[in-house]
Amino acid sequence: MANKLFRTKSLQQMMAAASDSEHGLKRALSATNLIFIGVGCIVGTGIFVITGTAAAQYAGPALSISFLISAVVCMFVALCYTEFASMIPISGSAYSYAYTTVGELLAWFIGWNLVLEYIFGASLVAVGWSGYVVSFLKDWGVVIPPELSNAPLNYNDGWITTGAIINLPSVFIVALITTVLVFGIRESVRFNNIIVIVKIAVILLFIGFGLSHINPDNYHPFIPENTGVTGEFGWSGIFRAAGIIFLAFVGFDAVSTVAQEAKNPQRDMAKGILGSLIIVTILYIAVSLVLTGMVNYTLLNVPDPIAVGIDSAGRGLFWLRPIIKIGAIAGMSSVILVLITGMPRILYSMSNDGLLPPVLGRVHRKYRTPHITTIIVGSVIAVISGLFPIDLIGELVSIGTLLAFAMVCISIMILRVRRPDMNRPFRTPIVYFVGTAGAAGCLYLMTSLPASTWVRLGVWTIIGLLIYFLYGRQHSKLND
Repeated sequence: MANKLFRTKSLQQMMAAASDSEHGLKRALSATNLIFIGVGCIVGTGIFVITGTAAAQYAGPALSISFLISAVVCMFVALCYTEFASMIPISGSAYSYAYTTVGELLAWFIGWNLVLEYIFGASLVAVGWSGYVVSFLKDWGVVIPPELSNAPLNYNDGWITTGAIINLPSVFIVALITTVLVFGIRESVRFNNIIVIVKIAVILLFIGFGLSHINPDNYHPFIPENTGVTGEFGWSGIFRAAGIIFLAFVGFDAVSTVAQEAKNPQRDMAKGILGSLIIVTILYIAVSLVLTGMVNYTLLNVPDPIAVGIDSAGRGLFWLRPIIKIGAIAGMSSVILVLITGMPRILYSMSNDGLLPPVLGRVHRKYRTPHITTIIVGSVIAVISGLFPIDLIGELVSIGTLLAFAMVCISIMILRVRRPDMNRPFRTPIVYFVGTAGAAGCLYLMTSLPASTWVRLGVWTIIGLLIYFLYGRQHSKLND
């Protein structure tokens, strides 16, 4: 029984499935495409929305330290991801890596948490997108009623209704992007590349013009005194903020989900994963320093903190406000696109392994995309983003991501011991230190999250285990 649960899939089996030209995915992505996919996914709600909440509620001006902490942990994880992605260039990301190292049950566990990350991550960004769209249209005299632009459900010591009907803009953007993705990865990447250029330009505009409007008084105290409650300012607040904003870095791992569609994955995956992470880390720290310098952190608990920063500069930067909102809208559009790109490919891999129904592994004859899973995933994301608020969704994204990342770091060390002979186009430096530090960092940030988040993770895990034991274990292709 135990042996069956922890059986592994050989690298040869995985690569054979990936090379199936009739049923496999189309290789069309260059190194530049991979970097753009990473940046496209990472830069979004984390910088345009969550930044304000994290500063106002947890870290104050020391938010830049929180970003640095998250970035260091992410870099350890990214190095482990890069070794796996160059060595095992197939779709499925951490799920596929775990299947070759720690066994089927843990691979399922990781895959199920990646489902949590991508579905709720895309839902989170869609809600943030809706907020900026509503604000932008309002500036031009177009008002979307609150009943059609807010979540009808919330949780506060129990489920409550808000009086809203549905968050219609979030449902719209998810439906639009899902449709685009059905028609092909190459077309989607071209769309993403354009959007990435736009939002990076907007962020650089904010940093460049915002520097001259910094009030040094806003940096004092740089680390606000703890309120007496763990996680509310002080160093515990900095670490809690690091755990919350960790989702702002989610995206570099999305590069690995399209490894099977990369032209030269052994060479280019390292460029895509590490390159995108380095770029966004620099941008995040710069934005957090400029924003908390322009506006007192106590005023940033809003859905559009960057816009608040622009407003604080007065009429001199008023022209920048619509540009910032356009950049935020474009930026979050690309994040949704990349997340919805990644999720079906994880389900595609799990289906091909027999752990999920075969229908989820079908590829469109013409477009060579996992069209059925894309439509299903898009529909689920549309429902979640249309019904639930941003704070509730965000906590689930962070904890699921951190858990999956910790397992990747552990798995890379296990594979070094079990298969030291394998060809590794990219080798993680000082792997046992990096792997241990990455796993420990992720687990520590998980402990900083609220207890209610752990309860929801437990419920999600139980659902996943039921699916595995009732379906996946019996239909696994390793049974053959």
